[in-house]
Amino acid sequence: MSSPPPPPPQARLLLDGAALIANWQDFAGAVGAAACAAAIKADGYGLGARAVLLRLAAVGCRHFYVAHWQEVPPLLPLPAGITLSVLHGVTAGEMPAALALPARPVLVTAAQAAVWRQTGRPCEAMVDSGMNRLGLAPGETADVLAGMDVAVLHSHLACADNPAHPLNEVQRACFAEVAARVPAGAYALANSAGILLGPGYHLDLVRPGIGLFGGGLMPGGRVSRAVAAMQARIIQLRDVPAGGTVGYAAAFTAARPSRIATVALGYADGYARGLSGVGWATAGGVRCPAAGRVSMDLAAFDVTDAPPLAEGDWLDIPFDPETMAGLAGRTSYELLVALGQRFERVWA
Repeated sequence: MSSPPPPPPQARLLLDGAALIANWQDFAGAVGAAACAAAIKADGYGLGARAVLLRLAAVGCRHFYVAHWQEVPPLLPLPAGITLSVLHGVTAGEMPAALALPARPVLVTAAQAAVWRQTGRPCEAMVDSGMNRLGLAPGETADVLAGMDVAVLHSHLACADNPAHPLNEVQRACFAEVAARVPAGAYALANSAGILLGPGYHLDLVRPGIGLFGGGLMPGGRVSRAVAAMQARIIQLRDVPAGGTVGYAAAFTAARPSRIATVALGYADGYARGLSGVGWATAGGVRCPAAGRVSMDLAAFDVTDAPPLAEGDWLDIPFDPETMAGLAGRTSYELLVALGQRFERVWA
């Protein structure tokens, strides 16, 4: 007996491959001879890591980074010539998987380095130049990595999104001193914001992340191109009289007789509760403001002024990460990585 067809999606992400590629190309073009990698952790910042990898690999990106080993198998098989690295290193318990998978660890502790040294395989390593998060201490790095095949030596900037912060230069200088004593195939310091600090931070390889996906600033100071937009299907249309309320806590009161569309989209999908009363949808080019609180699985919009709609129609819901983050009181990182698995992801 054949399986029944899958049910149709009730919400979808419309993903712009051209915008993704253009964002990466802008970073790559700004760093001269340095290689431009891509951080695709957290399922490609919520958009789908394998789809992102394939699109960027096709235009020349050769180095990709994830956070955990369990993020590696969904990316396989890797295109020819691609390297994949795991930013959190490798523990003894992860060694069987690490030895079987086509990825290499970014070692972050002396204990990890001791375990990996026994394999004789190439690695990458992270130096803590002042963030006090992950990484080898500057004074121990040369001894810990002595004799190992270090493909890339990294550090990570704590305050790159604030160009005037003095810790940027402190970290750059610290890492330069360590790099002078530790042989490696390449040296890497800059994330998306770090790239904007200038050539002194570009070194041999850069690792943009959020800037690829619509968050933060790009070279030249402009905002990253948005890669995602949402659509949600109307489950029910309802006429609400003036003075009627909508949703939890009766947070919306109709100022006039209103047509309310309730759609299959909520904070379980990554449409933030903080967008209650401030977000909007569009229908036929008409802006339709949010009506009441965003709940777990539903959101309501005032479609009174929109062209005629029917239950089952789609509403377009913008998802520029920086704009939505400002409205929701969150960060663009949080909004992107919260995008749920109930969305159908549709790439153009």
